[in-house]
Amino acid sequence: MRAVLTPAEMGEADRRAIVAGAPIEVLMERAGRAVAREVRRVLGGTYGRRVVVLCGEGNNGGDGLVAARVLRAWGARVDVFELAHGVEGLPRALTRADAVIDAMFGTGLRRPLTGNAASAAEAVAGSSVLVVAVDIPSGVDGGTGAVTGSAIEADRTVTFAAEKPGLLFEPGRSLAGVVTVADIGIDVGTPALGVTEERDVRAWLPRRSPDAHKWSVGGLMVVGGHTGMTGAPMLASHAAMRAGAGIVWCSLAGAAAAASAPGSEVITKALPVTPDGALDVGAAAVVLADLARFRALVLGPGLGRAESTARVVVDIATEAPVPLVLDADGCNALAGEVELLRGRPGPTVLTPHDGEYARLVGAPPGVDRIAAARTLAGVAHAVVLLKGPTTVVAEPDGGRVACNPTGGPWLATAGTGDVLSGLVGAFLARSVGAFEAAAAAAWVHGRAADVAGHTGLVAGDLVAAIPTVLREPREQLED
Repeated sequence: MRAVLTPAEMGEADRRAIVAGAPIEVLMERAGRAVAREVRRVLGGTYGRRVVVLCGEGNNGGDGLVAARVLRAWGARVDVFELAHGVEGLPRALTRADAVIDAMFGTGLRRPLTGNAASAAEAVAGSSVLVVAVDIPSGVDGGTGAVTGSAIEADRTVTFAAEKPGLLFEPGRSLAGVVTVADIGIDVGTPALGVTEERDVRAWLPRRSPDAHKWSVGGLMVVGGHTGMTGAPMLASHAAMRAGAGIVWCSLAGAAAAASAPGSEVITKALPVTPDGALDVGAAAVVLADLARFRALVLGPGLGRAESTARVVVDIATEAPVPLVLDADGCNALAGEVELLRGRPGPTVLTPHDGEYARLVGAPPGVDRIAAARTLAGVAHAVVLLKGPTTVVAEPDGGRVACNPTGGPWLATAGTGDVLSGLVGAFLARSVGAFEAAAAAAWVHGRAADVAGHTGLVAGDLVAAIPTVLREPREQLED
């Protein structure tokens, strides 16, 4: 995974570099030159260009002063505004500038912009000049991406050594524009936090052996769907087959199984139901008896929230001996009792959106989504896939965390979460580890949305695009 450092971790990496013999002045020189090179690149040259540099009092401002000196040496006309000395004349300078460098505050800022900084941000917002931010746009929380008050909106951001969480989560991600990571000679080590890359997906997903058959490839059971809600488990099931599961059984409530069966590669099975169509408590025994043949289970899509259904979910979830994906109403059934999963005989992946997270934990995720995912992972002793504009996958006990870079707002349509749970289930059935299965599924899910197209996207489009996405890495690997 591509390394990500929290502000505290970046500070520690800076200190290690200084102790190892790289003076702060040297690091600042490298950082400032990296910013100057980015400005020169995006402007197509610097001779005769005008650049405004906004400098704070800390190291971020020092980087800006170095960039200003270097740009002057390359023939640019540079106006420097240091916050300590005021920003009088900034609006006029911006009207004739080709670019502005935001070097006011770095990733350590935890408060709203005030005074001269706020005035500078407002002046930049009122101009049409190209903006290059140093490390992170001023006003964005480097640990969460949150903004309180005003903030710089950059076209480009040059960050150092590794990405920061504030560049990955909204609104910081959008405010950062195109992000470039500059190597300034700081060893980032092997942080637990990273961004999933295509090479990771290639490494995690196994090839089929020449003598494979449908059961050896990996059988998956999907349990979900009450009357009128069979689309969710069927989407999960079809996604799983497209993702390489050799055989998928979709166990549905009562008559829903027969209605969903025609013309499908997915095998459907009826589960006992109550008179009102919810799962009967005896359904748990039926599912558990069949599970011996399967390598993974997806539990929850479209199940509903009847009391008997919740009891079935708890019984299955706590006793199923195979890797489990708990999604949608599967998560809702464990509301307030998620710690019951700690004694499960197999690994668990939880896939909540914000509402399901709040029901599981008792509070919404908040702005620090990495901390939120880690909290739930610890309570449930499970891998947590917290869905959102930047999906987070977290291992329990302070383990690895993967931030997903693919996808976008076009995924905000009914059924896409069911496709995601099917992907996770398929990868688990293919004997991929729980963390890797969840992170790979999030990446493939988002990439499938790009392949399928954004306008008018529906969940079925993702299912159709999955084989193309899974072929792409193999073809690139072999070229």
